[in-house]
Amino acid sequence: MFRGSLDPPRFSIIVTCHNQSAYIRDAVNSALEQGYQAKEIVVVDDASKDASPQILKEYGDKIHFAAFQTNQGCTASRNLGAAMATGKYFVFLDGDDVLLPWALDVYDRVVTIKKPQIILSCMKWFDSSLQHLQPGSVPQQIEFVEYELLTRRDRQYQAGGSAMVIERQAFGQVKGWTDQFFPLEDIDMMMKLSDCGPVVQILSPSTKGYRIHSSNVRHKVPTMVGGLYKVIERERSGVYPGGPNMRRDRYAVIGAPVFFWIKQAYRARLFRTAMGVLARGWPMFLAACAHKIRNNIRGRRKTEVLPFDFRPKDARERGAQSANATPVVPERQTARR
Repeated sequence: MFRGSLDPPRFSIIVTCHNQSAYIRDAVNSALEQGYQAKEIVVVDDASKDASPQILKEYGDKIHFAAFQTNQGCTASRNLGAAMATGKYFVFLDGDDVLLPWALDVYDRVVTIKKPQIILSCMKWFDSSLQHLQPGSVPQQIEFVEYELLTRRDRQYQAGGSAMVIERQAFGQVKGWTDQFFPLEDIDMMMKLSDCGPVVQILSPSTKGYRIHSSNVRHKVPTMVGGLYKVIERERSGVYPGGPNMRRDRYAVIGAPVFFWIKQAYRARLFRTAMGVLARGWPMFLAACAHKIRNNIRGRRKTEVLPFDFRPKDARERGAQSANATPVVPERQTARR
């Protein structure tokens, strides 16, 4: 790997897991199978009681591995992984999700051209088995939008711990993930980074696979709403940067999940929960509505397109072997020279 090298990797893939032995091989393998070379893979097991630690130890020195002895939560695991990492950008990956084959190549192309502090990636959802994650044809271009600040975003974005790439210095400035914050820790991180920029939001191609299964916390509406209440409380207490001047923009960002979880609670027939979210988050809800109306009137930020020439890992390895092969010259032919 690159630990101890004079030239640290551009990307550190930080994989975290807790009792995900059924999926963790897929996550780690998707990181190892990235054809992009300037990478390292850090895996943190959060005191799993299943076979996850034994599975991860099988990878040997292909990964940098650490494990908690007692359960600390996903944010502590990600922070430990970041402390171990040496890369310039942190690519977070949950233990039940996967990277698509071209993920790091897409990020590298964007970083080389735009040098963002934050990349918001596009996720593809799939049902449990990798057989249901069938990428179409290899992407030929990258479609994205650049913003000077995260709060200037005017496109819909599905937040997730596996959907953010964060530059090392920006991550350090906000002191990483908020300890013991789960769920909606991804929204909390976005709010902590709200005055950071530039930001690139990738519209296509998808670079992450988000696995839907029965253990997803997003199925537990009251739990998710509890995380949303914590975000709202932190905003009201003045924790997030930008002060009063950026309050309207922050409200608009929080308003999107407020609206989403009102709908989810209503669909689950949790009417009291839906009313509770509206009661606490109505200023954010109104700010999000106003933000959407302004975008419709003014028009959204212009989309940019980069050409993208992707070569799968096996094709790169064959090319490298061919380039490194030493031609055998017959002795008689050598004598003539």
